[in-house]
Amino acid sequence: MARIAFILLCHKDPKGVIAQAKRLTASGDYVAIHFDARANPKDFELITAALADNPGVVFAAKRWKCGWGEWSLVGATLDTVRAAVDSFPLATHFYMLSGDCMPIKSAEYAHAFLDAEECDYIENFDFFGSDWIKTGFKEERLIYRHWFNERTQPKLFYSSFNLQKRFKVTRQVPADIQVQIGSQWWCLRRRSIERVLEFCDSRPDVMRFFATTWIPDETFFQTIVPHVVPRKELRARTLTYLVFTDYGMPVVFHNDHYDLLIGQNYLFARKISPEAIRLRERLGALWAATGVHFPISNEATGLFKFLTGRGRIGRRFAPRFWETDGSLGRENSLRLIVGKKWHVAKRLTAAIRANTDIPAVDYLFNEANAHLPDLGGVETTVEKRQRHRRALIKLLFEQFESNRLVICLDPSALHLIQDLMADKADTRILLIDSQFDEDYVRGHIGRVGLAGPETPPGVIDRLVPTVRADLEHEAERIRDVEFTHFHSVAPWRSAEDNAVQIANFLDVMPDTAHRIVSTDYLFSD
Repeated sequence: MARIAFILLCHKDPKGVIAQAKRLTASGDYVAIHFDARANPKDFELITAALADNPGVVFAAKRWKCGWGEWSLVGATLDTVRAAVDSFPLATHFYMLSGDCMPIKSAEYAHAFLDAEECDYIENFDFFGSDWIKTGFKEERLIYRHWFNERTQPKLFYSSFNLQKRFKVTRQVPADIQVQIGSQWWCLRRRSIERVLEFCDSRPDVMRFFATTWIPDETFFQTIVPHVVPRKELRARTLTYLVFTDYGMPVVFHNDHYDLLIGQNYLFARKISPEAIRLRERLGALWAATGVHFPISNEATGLFKFLTGRGRIGRRFAPRFWETDGSLGRENSLRLIVGKKWHVAKRLTAAIRANTDIPAVDYLFNEANAHLPDLGGVETTVEKRQRHRRALIKLLFEQFESNRLVICLDPSALHLIQDLMADKADTRILLIDSQFDEDYVRGHIGRVGLAGPETPPGVIDRLVPTVRADLEHEAERIRDVEFTHFHSVAPWRSAEDNAVQIANFLDVMPDTAHRIVSTDYLFSD
């Protein structure tokens, strides 16, 4: 009978990881865990303590700091696979999972499914000939070297790329391999995994090549497995069900999706909402069940596309994704930097990006250029962002693959600040106190269109005290609300006082906070 070693890559939700590991090992299977080194150390301690006595659980020897699109994801996977191969000699199959996955079949069904056919399940489509990549880089992923992360280091990423492109510094794909692409969620037999590891040990040239490709988790295993396993033993599909919105984001499943999910011809599904407690309970119990019959309909993907398509022509059979689950999620931490002097707030977000791994964007509801990643067109206009503000923030959590996010807001948007502070997410506010001298107020009058080049000086003189009072009143209104998690920094306070506020606001160490507030000209006009 098949015995599965699950390769579990995760970075949050320690209680969910513990429950997942206990559930999967209770069926006689195994779990090898990699917990992101960027995550909260206390979460990892909680997981290791809870699973220390479980003989069916092993941890990767090295914890990688993982970043979307980086080799680190493949490196973490390989280390976790090696731990599983060494620790579980009875494992017949190795199955990639994330912390957002849940079973949609019973263990009994999964074992019988894998026993029925001697093959591997991994998407592997021709990199150049298929249309798997819809937008963005394609050939550029391979022929240029990528040392930096596009999301956290965009300037370095694109500067490096543009320099290589300008000076035609390209490279060839190793001659004896055909690059393939597909989903990172695979299930491979033991012999296939051993062949992959043998290949990795014997071909340092290929390892070096993939280590500097862009998004190698979509190409590495997808290329190596067909290279070492006969084609007749491969099935170009994943056993993990996932579906994407027309914005290119994974659909999140909720409590009312149970019947839909178990009818799909897959063994697991992602992403299951952390707040879908009832769904998680039912799917968890399903894994342990016996004698369950699963009528396979496979209608979910077609139904989703049909319903969202009907919505676009005005017949609303299903809510848009931004209308469902309005909360940002209890597991997410949102930090609001509120400042009237935008240049000061943007220096602060730049310092946060430089000194921490916390994603930080600028005035996303006010400015076109706000350090946003590619969101499939949602981010292209400020008007579009403002129409679906809450959805945009949820997309950013997904796109950055982080449960932490910093955004900037203007103090005039008090209603939005109150709305976000009332969310289930862990939301905090940092007010940047400012002094508004004569030059700043006059410049502000021009920027907001209260006066133009032809406005008489006397009119502007009369406007100055009124506008200054209004600017000061915006900050006072925010203070008067008396938000629970309120912090503030100011140019007239000491660096030590400001560092304490930053440390509490971001949940970072004091020395990190001090580096942030020590940014040159942080408060300068």
